[in-house]
Amino acid sequence: MLIRVEVQKRLASPGRVFTLEVDFTTTSERLVLFGPSGSGKTLTLQILAGVVTPDEGRIIVGDRVLFDKEKNINIPARHRAIGYVPQDYALFPHLSVTDNVGFGLPSRWVRGPSPEDRRRVAEFLGIFELTNLRHGLPRDLSGGQRQRVALARALIRRPSLLLLDEPFSALDALLRAKMRQELLKAQERFAIPLILITHDPEDVAALAETVVVYENGRVNQIMSPSKEDSSLRGLPSSSPLGTTLAH
Repeated sequence: MLIRVEVQKRLASPGRVFTLEVDFTTTSERLVLFGPSGSGKTLTLQILAGVVTPDEGRIIVGDRVLFDKEKNINIPARHRAIGYVPQDYALFPHLSVTDNVGFGLPSRWVRGPSPEDRRRVAEFLGIFELTNLRHGLPRDLSGGQRQRVALARALIRRPSLLLLDEPFSALDALLRAKMRQELLKAQERFAIPLILITHDPEDVAALAETVVVYENGRVNQIMSPSKEDSSLRGLPSSSPLGTTLAH
């Protein structure tokens, strides 16, 4: 699926001005945004998800234009068909696992969960091995379990794109390795492209088809790492800014 991101956003706070200016196009199924903290990776995901509105540019996902400043197009977040899992998972602390997973279903706001929605929630609880935890609250869950709840909630509406902001940052090394494999299995099962933020070269080696390297609000390099690479060293030379990647 084609993903085109060409956006600019200026943020100002006391003592600092940050300008995001990124331009990339890809058809990769697994795109990793890699770079130091504060380089604009999370802001890019927020713009894609519709949480933040860019100042200029355009966003195309598949055959849909989600944002185009010149044409005055800005599809609301709830209509973008994008699943977004922030770094802290953003689970509702007062809701059970079942209610967190089903929270985004449209019928919740109209008439309460329908029998079909209840069936879907039960199905997703099973897929992500959460059935035995369905009555638990987020505070009762491990880091890996909270991540699975967040993934189930993001995927239950069958989005066309999944965004993950450092999904493994709160996990220890052994659990990170396990969750990488679970994420790959989920992506294959749901046939959904994903964009992932990470600081960990091991995540890049395990997950990335294409890597977009950020620095100071801009795309510094675009790489296509081999499966054997365990760090960014030795990756192929970058393509020019704005290059179209075909995979």
